[in-house]
Amino acid sequence: MPAPQLRGAEVELLRLVVERPGIGISDAAKELYLAGTSVSTLVNQLARQGFLARETAPADRRAARLLPTPAAEARLGEWRKRSADLVRRQVSRLDEADRETLLAAVPAPRRLAGTLHEEAERA
Repeated sequence: MPAPQLRGAEVELLRLVVERPGIGISDAAKELYLAGTSVSTLVNQLARQGFLARETAPADRRAARLLPTPAAEARLGEWRKRSADLVRRQVSRLDEADRETLLAAVPAPRRLAGTLHEEAERA
């Protein structure tokens, strides 16, 4: 990927803000299981790099809403494309039996992710 290099937590925050534009820092921290101060630091870094914009929340002038910039959406789109291409290439190198095993295994992690998300929502 072109500079600047983004760390995992930065990519995760960008993904969240693209999926939920207007999310606040505390909600983002809860969603990502990070401390609010950690998310604030990430927001500051991503804003300096031109990937996030902050606007004042109408309901609470002390709170900030996070919005992706066009640069963030382009960068995330490129990251997704490259990741998908990498996985596609590697899966194509597997033999038929391994590909079938992977395909059969996909529903279990999806169910696990769903139940983990449901439990996190209740917490």
